[in-house]
Amino acid sequence: MQTNGLMGKFYVVCEWIMKLAFVNLLWLGFSLVGLIVLGIMPATVALFTIVRKWLMKETDIPIFRTFFQTFKKEFSNANKIGLLMAVIGFFLYFDFTYLKMIGGSVQFALSIPLCIITILYIITFLYLFPVYVHFEIKMFQYIKNSFYIGILNLHLTALIIAGIVLLSFFFRFLPGILPFYSMILVAIIVMWGAGQAFRRIEAKQKKHNVQREIIH
Repeated sequence: MQTNGLMGKFYVVCEWIMKLAFVNLLWLGFSLVGLIVLGIMPATVALFTIVRKWLMKETDIPIFRTFFQTFKKEFSNANKIGLLMAVIGFFLYFDFTYLKMIGGSVQFALSIPLCIITILYIITFLYLFPVYVHFEIKMFQYIKNSFYIGILNLHLTALIIAGIVLLSFFFRFLPGILPFYSMILVAIIVMWGAGQAFRRIEAKQKKHNVQREIIH
């Protein structure tokens, strides 16, 4: 079908509305297949894989096949990383709970470094899926690189967080669309911001390599 003219553009918009909803429903369905605990990490990796391809102009990929193959391929590794991040998150939660019981000046003194660590944890988790689907590295390097990329691009990190906050207000007014567009829209915001960070890093690396060649 031709995409010229008003009707053509309307058709394209409708097609993308359907695509976004389909991927989000796949994410929900495959998360449930893995009983949430084992399904949510590989399902999220599969969702980010599709979003990354879309942002790289690969818009004609077979959605279900790509999602299913990625889910199956990354099931084990994604859950290993998820388990590690869950353990770290549990210890942070435990520390906050313990500090509430202590009270007094000790609570105040320990709350500051704990809050900083928690913020760094959130930033790392924010970039974890984009890094996972963009690079092929070892498991601990995914976490380390997510941390470094988030810290070195704080302005993009702030934009991503602001976008997610705005999106949450949007969902509060239209809660009925949550099953169809919640995670996919979050993934688009996060993957777009992370993509900008990746390009900045790649540009710096190219510049550094050129300078090194000139020196030599």
